[in-house]
Amino acid sequence: MAKSDLRRRGITDAGVLAAMSSVPREQFVPPDVTNFAYDDRPLPIGEGQTISQPYVVALMAQASRVTTTNRVLEIGTGSGYGAAILSRVADVVVSVERHETLANTARKALTAAGYENVTVIHGDGTLGHPEAAPYDAIVVTAGGPKVPKPLIEQLGDGGFLVMPVGPDNQTQSLIRIKRAGSELHEQNLGRVRFVPLIGAEA
Repeated sequence: MAKSDLRRRGITDAGVLAAMSSVPREQFVPPDVTNFAYDDRPLPIGEGQTISQPYVVALMAQASRVTTTNRVLEIGTGSGYGAAILSRVADVVVSVERHETLANTARKALTAAGYENVTVIHGDGTLGHPEAAPYDAIVVTAGGPKVPKPLIEQLGDGGFLVMPVGPDNQTQSLIRIKRAGSELHEQNLGRVRFVPLIGAEA
């Protein structure tokens, strides 16, 4: 997806645009769909999961307000593409994936592509990764009826959490939450559709 297309749809963050141009999406999709790697649509990656369409990846990265000094937690590594994008605009990225096969594949793809500031963890993403908290930004790439409490607790002061929230995977809104001390401020960024968030706190 071209920079001009992303700009036309409201992606203005220079770091995100540069990341979208530099990260080779074809390295993060299965071989049988590489011809469609730059189509603006989700693609299957196995285990019933998908790689999100490029525009949505860019939208979530921009919405999380990540800067080059930030520590970011991503929930739902998938193929590793989203983590790769975040790694170009953040200092450190920790990504949690519940499917061990996908976690292993993503880890290999990220290493092969040279993204050394990403750590992929196989585990329950709804629990986050408290060992490295607090995080300046949390990006959740699966939808649930509410934001899991552990993720709220791991969001640092002044940080942003972005997640699809809705009763099912047909009706979701992309929600951005900003922590300001003990207060949480929520903003609805529009309709989206993601695979369901699964885990102990989903």
